[in-house]
Amino acid sequence: MSEKRLIGEKAILRSITMEDTPLIVKWRSLPSVYNHLYTRGPLLAEQHIKWMQTRVMTGQCHQFIIEDAKTGMPVGSVFIKNIDYESKKGEYGIFIGEEAARGRGIGSDAARLILSYGFKEIGLNRIYLSVFAKNRIAIESYKRAGFREEGMLREDYYADGQYDDILLMSILRKEWEKAE
Repeated sequence: MSEKRLIGEKAILRSITMEDTPLIVKWRSLPSVYNHLYTRGPLLAEQHIKWMQTRVMTGQCHQFIIEDAKTGMPVGSVFIKNIDYESKKGEYGIFIGEEAARGRGIGSDAARLILSYGFKEIGLNRIYLSVFAKNRIAIESYKRAGFREEGMLREDYYADGQYDDILLMSILRKEWEKAE
């Protein structure tokens, strides 16, 4: 895969590489990150390498490292996975691993960059996500990026002795174009 760089005001996205494995493992092993994901608990390097080989290198996932545009420091990752090229849709995901980078608009800028990439470069018509309904901070960030609520999967996820509702959100190409 060729190196891609997407430059925004607060975030720079660069193509993920195998050399980023230690960063991804570090971030994905933080409870402040994995408690908002379906896969709970620390990530092993072998798991990330397998992800890179089976998803990223095959084009099923377009994943980027998010860098702080001011400092150049890597702070997280954003991606579109589960890409269905026939139906022109893909699933959005993001995490900010560096706590100091949270709440500064870097994630929102990264979302805008990857949505543009997904619609213009990949040619998608629909980008969707699922989020824990109790994760209000993430939901507000997704709304700022243009995602709309589609529905609720009530008590859909069970972990740590409790059920959680899952909110489904999406943005369509025509909605994104209108907002641009």
